[in-house]
Amino acid sequence: MSDVPLVDVPCERDVVEHRLLHDGRVWDLVSDTVRLDDGEVVREYVDHPGAVAVIALDDDDRVLLLSQYRHPVRHVLWEPSAGLLDVENEDLVAAAARELAEEADLVAGRWWRLVEYFSSPGGSDERITVFLARDLTPVPDDERYERGEEEAAMVPVWVPLDDAVAGVLAGRLHSPTTVTGVLAAAAARAAGWANLTEVTPA
Repeated sequence: MSDVPLVDVPCERDVVEHRLLHDGRVWDLVSDTVRLDDGEVVREYVDHPGAVAVIALDDDDRVLLLSQYRHPVRHVLWEPSAGLLDVENEDLVAAAARELAEEADLVAGRWWRLVEYFSSPGGSDERITVFLARDLTPVPDDERYERGEEEAAMVPVWVPLDDAVAGVLAGRLHSPTTVTGVLAAAAARAAGWANLTEVTPA
């Protein structure tokens, strides 16, 4: 067994040149000339604000999934509530609570940090933090968010966590937040939830 710690390590390399290739509506395409050990290389990638996602579990261990059309892959995917970090200086848990209210009309009484990952580290700097939300109650009718664009057609379903895991492993569910969040929730449940850190929206 290797003595090398199994942990991803932040590492900054010298950026000789940074260029904006495309100024996008949500994220940008950029190009960096980076100095590595054996010379300089050019890397183009999506400069992303980051995102949060919410695995909302009810008292029967059912997970809430929402159908959403994703045009780049030409699929309607089953996904947890999720959204961009597009509010300046917003706390991560607060962003997750906002997305849960806006997309699912739910408020959670308790929150835990579930898992964090880079969605496509070879081509994007997007980092997604997934939270577990429980003790769910509905948002009052007069405070509900009016959804538009792809979100207007979202259909919510409550799926037993074991069925969601089976859907992931059978290749029926493909959204990365679903795959990562559902498997992380199942692993946390198997450990009696003891390995999770409870957090509070700021």
